[in-house]
Amino acid sequence: MTTINGGEAVYRVLKANSIDTVFGLLGGSMLELYDAMYQGGEIAYVGARDERAAGHMADAWARMTGKPGVVLGAQAGPGVVNIVTAVAEAQLAYSPLVVIAGAITRADQAKDTFQEVDQVALFAPISKRSVMVTDPARLAPMVEDAIRLANSGRRGPVVLHVPRDLFSAEGPAIEPKPLKLARPGPAAPEDIAAIADLLSAAKRPVIFAGGGFKWGAGRAALTTLAEKHEVPVVASTGHADVMRHRHPWFAGQAGPRGNTVASRLTKEADVMVVLGARLGFNSTFHSNDYVGADTRIAHIDVEGSAVGRYFPAEIAAQGDARLSAEALCDAATKPDCDAWREGFKADMESLWAERAKEATLATLPMHPRRALAEIRDVLPEDAIVTLDTGNTCLQAADRLAHYAPMSLITPLDFGLVGFGLAAAIGAKAAAPDRPVVAVMGDGAIGYTMIEIQTAIAHDLPITIVVLDNEAWGAEKAYQEEFYGGRLLGAEIRSPRFDTFAELCGGEGIWVEGDGEVGPALKHAIASNNTTVIQAKIDPKALMTLRKDLFKTASKD
Repeated sequence: MTTINGGEAVYRVLKANSIDTVFGLLGGSMLELYDAMYQGGEIAYVGARDERAAGHMADAWARMTGKPGVVLGAQAGPGVVNIVTAVAEAQLAYSPLVVIAGAITRADQAKDTFQEVDQVALFAPISKRSVMVTDPARLAPMVEDAIRLANSGRRGPVVLHVPRDLFSAEGPAIEPKPLKLARPGPAAPEDIAAIADLLSAAKRPVIFAGGGFKWGAGRAALTTLAEKHEVPVVASTGHADVMRHRHPWFAGQAGPRGNTVASRLTKEADVMVVLGARLGFNSTFHSNDYVGADTRIAHIDVEGSAVGRYFPAEIAAQGDARLSAEALCDAATKPDCDAWREGFKADMESLWAERAKEATLATLPMHPRRALAEIRDVLPEDAIVTLDTGNTCLQAADRLAHYAPMSLITPLDFGLVGFGLAAAIGAKAAAPDRPVVAVMGDGAIGYTMIEIQTAIAHDLPITIVVLDNEAWGAEKAYQEEFYGGRLLGAEIRSPRFDTFAELCGGEGIWVEGDGEVGPALKHAIASNNTTVIQAKIDPKALMTLRKDLFKTASKD
């Protein structure tokens, strides 16, 4: 009987399920898997310099491909613990991440062994499942289970802990077959009919579209629904790429991180059809400031527990966003609401005029919105943009241009700083023919700047635009507005990131003045080299978001 070790078995399962790229950081807990990948040669490996970054890379790869992103926590204990942040991020982004986590050998468990920690318990609250493999015969089936669970229903991370001795254990040779995953259908016909009636009779309708359209490759269906019925569409936070930039029926991102037009639509609408979105905190603050108290809501999401959870739904249904949009397209009739449509169009023209004016702001240091306008104007239509969290990226959230499907990747609800650079590498691994641009602040790049070397080492050229205001901008804004300008810890001084990129073997561009960001970005993308553009921006150009959290402090 032909036998293979556990590392080879895991490799065969991943290969059978079209996982052609994995991310990680080499450790001693699963060298048999690394050896199997080396000898098999059909799975590319991207070795990061920190496990957290490897997790973000796998997360972005998953979002781009629709397949589970696989990250190898190849060192039991500290290496696996480093992935916690990436797993929490994926959990709140509903991103299908499979963590194959090394664990100490079965014989050494519960003996306070070197690098021993209760990994299963650590990940349990922040994943769909955290489980230890205890039987060599169960290793391959449990990897399959992890892939199935991560990419089924509402997607999310699964952490599979594998003791060191299971990777070397011999067992019968396996030839796994691709998993057949069940896919959700549209909402029930009676729900589609009821929503169609509600939409057809609306006088102030709006469609609230979320990430369900991205996972379901549903942009065309959403666009057709909007065009056929001439109903404005707004996007949930972090999903401003659900429709093409400046499509005549697309208002952009709604809510506290969105624009005034989209937010007015959701507040003043008499009917809002929510498709593939939760109306969660990041998009609404759970407040009637963003969703009208009298708005009649029809809500469809693949996860039934999310429907009507934060705002009462007159019609609540479970189903796939794309398939439900296709069904609605045929079932509904064009609503009689020309005044609403004309008001929307006029408001959008005013918004675009306002954005165009931002491109002419002339200050020194440069205003961040001038920099963002320059980025927007030169982004290629096939570009992928990754964002971080922070004051500058808050202003970027609805100001950049996203033309192609799957062209925006953000931290979403975890609000993570330090995500964008690693995510850009993962996106580039998934879409090597598309330009990838990470837009981030000077604080954010400090978390993962060493991964510039990872991009270069693995020939995954990306462009990083660092908007440098020498501050933790969000917190500085709060200290200035609510704490009398008493700054502690808010101001930071950074090294020359552009020079650091050059030291790593990439290219660096220093920018200080208006009109320089756009040409620098065009050059960086055309060069096809990993490039850092460090642009100094006005440290006073800050904005506050959560004014409800703070009492006005004394300024004495």
